[in-house]
Amino acid sequence: MSSRLEFVMLAQAPGANIRALCRAFEISPKTGYKWLERFREQGQEGLQDQSRRPLASPYRSSVELESRVLDLHDKYPCWGSRKLRALLPDTCDKPHPSTIDAILRRHGRQIAGQEAAQQAARNRFEHAAPNQLWQMDFKGHFALTDGRAGRCHPLTVLDDHSRFALCLSACGNETRHSVQQALTDSFRRYGLPQRMTADNGPPWGARKGEGLSALEVWLIRLGIQVSHSRPYHPQTQGKDERFHRTLKLELLDRQGFHSLSACQTAFDQWRHCYNLIRPHEALGQQPPVSRYQNSARPFPEQLRDLEYPASDHVLKVKSKGQIHLKGKIVFIGEGLAGQQVAIRPSSIDGVLDVYFCHKHLRQIDLRNIA
Repeated sequence: MSSRLEFVMLAQAPGANIRALCRAFEISPKTGYKWLERFREQGQEGLQDQSRRPLASPYRSSVELESRVLDLHDKYPCWGSRKLRALLPDTCDKPHPSTIDAILRRHGRQIAGQEAAQQAARNRFEHAAPNQLWQMDFKGHFALTDGRAGRCHPLTVLDDHSRFALCLSACGNETRHSVQQALTDSFRRYGLPQRMTADNGPPWGARKGEGLSALEVWLIRLGIQVSHSRPYHPQTQGKDERFHRTLKLELLDRQGFHSLSACQTAFDQWRHCYNLIRPHEALGQQPPVSRYQNSARPFPEQLRDLEYPASDHVLKVKSKGQIHLKGKIVFIGEGLAGQQVAIRPSSIDGVLDVYFCHKHLRQIDLRNIA
């Protein structure tokens, strides 16, 4: 204001060079003459910044549309403009996502956890059909508000093709028993997948990386292939990792839980919304349920007996994960304790192959056994 007032006072002096003054004040002649005209008409008030809002906005969103957008934002405060647009009824003229962003800004709304810039994945890979691959992992554990109740370890299982959340279980620990019970419930509801992938630590993989874990043994006996992500490469489980980020933003960061049962109630409600309502950008803004269907392979309540070809030499693994072969003790893996393995001759004389079901475990070189 002081600079503008000084300019107009100098410009009104007799014989003042208006253009030279504009250069001195680093403004254009158009701006200088505009300030002069406003000062003559309104005095000092004319030098104040004025609204650039147009007198008429024929293309502005209707009050009804803005009300619907604000209602959706109140219900789903973490969802961006593309997801909100997908939830608008087809009967209305859906605006561009940038228009929805403008509506939210105009009403002082902010999307919770929104990043300044989001880059879409350039190379997105997914399996061709549901149940070809399930990704599973534990979301980082967190403390319950009742200090005596311990901590919650959320177990998540995600279908690679559809992003359908098959399991979101509030576990009290990360043991094989807890995982197996949660997976059993999911298998009973959705059937068996072709393959499952997890990281390398327990309970997924065997301790010290030797042999199979007890959880792997159970899954293999169900006819499920098991694979593991590369060490220190969480992107192998990329879809499940992204699911964890969404879970943290939309639920875990927004409320606390006093017990595991309270966690499970909230998990079930959020999973229902995630699977059936929440639009997913990678799915064309459709919810995961639009691309998922149950597996045609039912869960067997009783494991079938192991069957090997008659030519195999079948041995039972001892409690410490060892077998006795030709008077020698050979370690196979603690996870296989109580299971039967098959010994087959390899293409090399004096070297034997060890199999569990279809899984090749290791080779035994009889020539080097002391």
